[in-house]
Amino acid sequence: MRLSFDEVETPLGDVRLVMHGDALCALAFQDGWHRAEAALRRRFGAVELVRERNPAGVTGQLCAYFEGEVAALDGLRVDAGGTPFQQEVWRALRAIPPGNPVSYAALAERVGRTKASSRAVGSANGANPIAVVVPCHRVVRSDADLCGYAFGVERKRWLLAHEARAAGR
Repeated sequence: MRLSFDEVETPLGDVRLVMHGDALCALAFQDGWHRAEAALRRRFGAVELVRERNPAGVTGQLCAYFEGEVAALDGLRVDAGGTPFQQEVWRALRAIPPGNPVSYAALAERVGRTKASSRAVGSANGANPIAVVVPCHRVVRSDADLCGYAFGVERKRWLLAHEARAAGR
């Protein structure tokens, strides 16, 4: 399987984005790329990554996001794969407005699950292969603690503050 990719310098470190046709299928910071690459291989089998500048305009939109235009990612087409439940959670993540983080329990309620399913929602959140665009960083504990983030709590803190500034909060 041939997939196109590009790399972007951000204030949080370099990211690699991978496209499946015209849809974003992976986005990861370079220091966590090994997990993203393994997930791509599990999903697609053998992959050949071919460098393409600004595929489907995604690189430009990602740059605009980091420059403060946080809505620039809203219309991006994504193809994250995953189970039906994971896809449901990931759609709900994209519906969380920038600057308005929600708790795992609130996210569970948004996808029609009981509070007892907060762990399942948290697991689906953690399996998200498309960082930033599918904004798993917008989910916090009920006490507002940032807790874990695959790319580090400091990045999560920066992303939330960046979005809050852009949203005027």
